[in-house]
Amino acid sequence: MKEMMKLKIDKFKYVGEKETRLDKFISNQYQKYSRSNIQKLIKENNVKVNDLDEKKKYILKNGDEVKVFFPEPKKLKIKAEDIDIDIIFEDEYLAIVNKQRGLVVHPAPGNREGTLVNGLLNKLDKLSSINGVIRPGIVHRIDKDTTGLLLIAKNNLAHLELSKEIKKHKTKREYTALVHGVIPNNKGKIIFPIGRDPKNRKKMAVVSHNGKKAVTHFEIIERYKDYTYLKLNLETGRTHQIRVHMSHIGYPVVGDLTYGRKRNEFKVEGQLLHAKTVGFNHPKTNEYIEFTENEPEDFLAILDTLNRRNK
Repeated sequence: MKEMMKLKIDKFKYVGEKETRLDKFISNQYQKYSRSNIQKLIKENNVKVNDLDEKKKYILKNGDEVKVFFPEPKKLKIKAEDIDIDIIFEDEYLAIVNKQRGLVVHPAPGNREGTLVNGLLNKLDKLSSINGVIRPGIVHRIDKDTTGLLLIAKNNLAHLELSKEIKKHKTKREYTALVHGVIPNNKGKIIFPIGRDPKNRKKMAVVSHNGKKAVTHFEIIERYKDYTYLKLNLETGRTHQIRVHMSHIGYPVVGDLTYGRKRNEFKVEGQLLHAKTVGFNHPKTNEYIEFTENEPEDFLAILDTLNRRNK
């Protein structure tokens, strides 16, 4: 029991008339975890119902108290690696990285090498420690195959201030994307809640229950015969938000094999989605600064092809 006291504990009171399995209830509380992760927690007796161990199929009753114990994550020894990283700005508080397609942001069990963090440990003299040994310096993330700008915190003060800005929606995060189809509206606002896909726990989806508010603003840059080139601004920052929202309204991102079409005429693998601009108040000076980086060469080449077709 002394060991348990050291762990993070979350408590929930089940209130409802519908019968709900324990594993489903816990999954709804922690949407960033897969169902298998949740079932492992239950199997290893890290979930208690009224202070008793129960199986994953246990049916919760109105008033049941559920406690979830989170064991401390195993510490991974992350090694510094000589990885090609484009650092476009750096001072003693932060760095701005222009991430290439195919680069995973941080290590995870089973994938400890070849990530942006491994490269940052080699390039930078210090990184914030708030996110632990697995994600040092990482304030926010973009997907493996999304390109563009990322904020990196070099100390904990910077990390806290930058995270606070993002949480209060003060950080400018502007993306560009090429999507299938011709969007008729010049600009718009997509508001659909996003949560774990009930049919595939490895994916996210627009859901009617247990989703989190997600808002994406878009504005058309150029229309082509079968495509639209647009910029998008995140009001919220849900996992895969732009990709899920664009797919849901019928205009999936070109190259997105998870939420879009399996094939495209350009034979690009990995979504044509680019974090083009990031703007924020500097954590030390409070001065607003903004950075912009153009799309990668393959993205620009496709746009050039489409522009020539439009003539």
